[in-house]
Amino acid sequence: MRDDDVLLSWQPAPGHGEEVLYALDGPLGRVRLNRPRAINALDRASIDSLHQQLQAWADEDQVVAVVLDGAGERGLCAGGDVRALREAILEGREQEAVDYWEAEYAVDALVASYPKPYVAWMDGIVMGGGVGVSAHGSVRLVTENTQLAMPETIIGFFPDVAGLHPLSRAPGETGTHVALTGAPVGGADAVLLGMADALVPSASKGDVLAALRADPTLDAAGLASVVGGTGHTEGSSRPAPTPTEHPSRPDPTSWLEQQRDWIDACYVGEDAAAILERLRERPEPEAQEAADLVAARSPHSVAVALEALRRAATMSVEQVLAQDLRLGPVFASHPDFAEGVRAQLVDKDRRPRWQHESVADVPREEVLAAFGDRA
Repeated sequence: MRDDDVLLSWQPAPGHGEEVLYALDGPLGRVRLNRPRAINALDRASIDSLHQQLQAWADEDQVVAVVLDGAGERGLCAGGDVRALREAILEGREQEAVDYWEAEYAVDALVASYPKPYVAWMDGIVMGGGVGVSAHGSVRLVTENTQLAMPETIIGFFPDVAGLHPLSRAPGETGTHVALTGAPVGGADAVLLGMADALVPSASKGDVLAALRADPTLDAAGLASVVGGTGHTEGSSRPAPTPTEHPSRPDPTSWLEQQRDWIDACYVGEDAAAILERLRERPEPEAQEAADLVAARSPHSVAVALEALRRAATMSVEQVLAQDLRLGPVFASHPDFAEGVRAQLVDKDRRPRWQHESVADVPREEVLAAFGDRA
């Protein structure tokens, strides 16, 4: 299928720069995150542009459905611009970081409640803030190239953008593993976690767009049937289109599902130290690797993320976003965030010096205080 993207008139939102570009493609409103050198990381300008244009298209009759993708070959979005947030915090402009999160979460809430089909093409890297603008959409397509993660505990933060909403509802304790380790997962695992709807070949993008131009209301199951993909979606009420043959189809096998025995046994409960101890006791090399990952993360982040995950299980997306906004200033003032970003993204020495030696050293009172509670 010919990709007609080059024939479209891609333009920034009125009054904004080219961090995000937009085009009308028949009945489709196309959105392209456009910072490819930064794997389309979301700076404040990107967020403000998205909010303005998505709101405008919500009321535009010509736009029947919205389709999101990312510029470049590496992925949809590597997350938020945390280096800029770190600089603001170190320079005493903490409110600037809080304002950023408030604006970002407003976009995530808009995606979650969007009144029209919102199709996210989640090819390549989809991390952090990239999850927020895609996984809350109504049609979420991943590929064999997808590397999805909520890696915030690596940088002394916590899984935000309401990513804990699907993770808290994932089968068994698979979501807990992903939240605490920050490890990336593939397309089949993203479907298992409830962060995507269907796994389709990366080469099928042109066919997906053509199907949406013909019927912008096609759901994930309908689109997957067009291109020979797989997913955990309800069947479309329409007759299935004739599948298109692609030379390479993604492997639908879920690694997380294969590891459920030790994942479900180890990650239960609300005690991060006990989780780490159980991981250490397991014979599986995958469990040992997970233990090493959890132990290397910010102890404060792991402990608070676990508590936030458990609370998210009874919350709506909007309520999880409100919880995220409550936690943001707590992490902005905690030394682990600036240190984690330094070690991972600024100096890149990968040797953070966390405030606590281990998760066992994080007082329960400190965890509860992050949520405004008392022990």
